[in-house]
Amino acid sequence: MNGLETEVVLRAREVGMTFNPDTANPVTAIDEIGFDLHRGEVVAIVGPSGCGKTTLFNIIAGLQEPSQGRIEVNGKQVHQATGHVGYMLQKDLLLPWRTVMDNVIIGLQVRKMPRKEAEQIAGRLIEAYGLKGFEDSYPSALSGGMRQRVAFMRTLAFNPDVILLDEPFSALDSQTRLILQADVLRIIRERNCSVVLVTHDVGEAITMADRIVVITSRPGRVKAVHNVDIAAELRHPMKIRKQARFIELYEKIWGELGVDIAA
Repeated sequence: MNGLETEVVLRAREVGMTFNPDTANPVTAIDEIGFDLHRGEVVAIVGPSGCGKTTLFNIIAGLQEPSQGRIEVNGKQVHQATGHVGYMLQKDLLLPWRTVMDNVIIGLQVRKMPRKEAEQIAGRLIEAYGLKGFEDSYPSALSGGMRQRVAFMRTLAFNPDVILLDEPFSALDSQTRLILQADVLRIIRERNCSVVLVTHDVGEAITMADRIVVITSRPGRVKAVHNVDIAAELRHPMKIRKQARFIELYEKIWGELGVDIAA
């Protein structure tokens, strides 16, 4: 990302979520979460299981209203899912009866785009990102990595303001995971995407993010924010782990999560 003077795409301000607030046992999932996401930036959210990462994800997507605070995208408060956000999940959720082409264009069809125009957009993505020749294939014929590529192209096709990646590679084997991390990071940089990555994998967060927001145990609060500060040419998953800054951040963040990796 070209510095923090770039346009702020998403603002999270004192976002909190309490479930069952009017009962004897209210549960506060997150409390006073705040951060900015700039144009072309990747911000990773890491924290222990149950810290409220998925709740925050749903609020950013407009799927839940926060109990307090606000989410703004391009200066407008988010109240519901309006297509401002595209998301890629751990499960690809491809429709098994639709071909690769038909899965990629599904969001454009929902927006009533003519099929020919939608196929032109999808065709460029399919060719650019390594699935040329598989347009008429069904998900059952694809590997796990190929299926996730299709899911990511489906997200990219309608050009959302913000992309949410929720543990998008965790279901893949380690080799495919590293390859797909590199591919998705390259695409993000090429297209200057603004991304919020939710992950349990600290190494993945350091590899892919410009900044990392560390969240405490429930109720989730911001414990620390780290600038990654590793040159773009070193961000390949196989190169970055050799960098002193990677090792420094890896140990520091695990310590903030309460894990002594040296023990």
